[in-house]
Amino acid sequence: MRVQSLFIYPVKSLAGIEVSSFELDEFGPAGDRRWMLVGDQGQFITQRQLPLLANVSTHIGPQGVEIGVPGQGDFVLRPGNGRMAVKVWRDTVDALTGPEPADGAISRYLGQSLRFVYMPDESFRRVDPLRVPENRRVGFADGFPLLITNQASLDELNSRLANAVDMRRFRPNVVISGAEAWSEDGWQSITVGETRFAVAKPCSRCVMTTVDPDTGLKDPDTEPLRTLSRYRKTGDGVIFGQNIVHQGSGRLSVGDAVDISQQES
Repeated sequence: MRVQSLFIYPVKSLAGIEVSSFELDEFGPAGDRRWMLVGDQGQFITQRQLPLLANVSTHIGPQGVEIGVPGQGDFVLRPGNGRMAVKVWRDTVDALTGPEPADGAISRYLGQSLRFVYMPDESFRRVDPLRVPENRRVGFADGFPLLITNQASLDELNSRLANAVDMRRFRPNVVISGAEAWSEDGWQSITVGETRFAVAKPCSRCVMTTVDPDTGLKDPDTEPLRTLSRYRKTGDGVIFGQNIVHQGSGRLSVGDAVDISQQES
């Protein structure tokens, strides 16, 4: 088994970036989902509500995270001095406000008041203690530092669909090849390169999987979620991929070997 591809998402729910490698820090992949969009009350905003967010590009440039807003231009995201409490799922986190020009551009593009916020190092959002007993942190990702998916599982899903979907629908950080379809269901601990990961929880999927990452449009037949729900529904939800937590620092690269160090029998 090998790492087939790697992705980072500098801004939660905007377009991701395929990379050849990334470093791991305390939050997960360095720079992953430290930025997020919120509404006027500080509640997090994603493609669940605004699928056209998929059309907002992200890039890592010499000045940091850059975004491209259709019809509005390109903007560099730099944390400001303003602070606000923001909410992501059940967690409330202290965040720094972002640049007003970018806020205005994204608000005009989507027709409602939005603003960018940044999670600084001094903010601490804990990974679910019921799943991870260690006092581990996560950025603005839904709940865990990384998501790993299996190309063979996508191939099997696509064999059931009238129109094949891209792995980007599932927004993984790590995509592996060389495993049997759905073998990830039994993984408990894995090693990628020289870094070990605990498998914390199967990833339950939502309507975001129905958004085409190239157009920002939802599938009218709610695929691939509809098909997945017919045979991948468990007590944890409709499952595709596994949430994982790194057990140390290091660098992951495309081509790294992947070993299952502990698996359910």
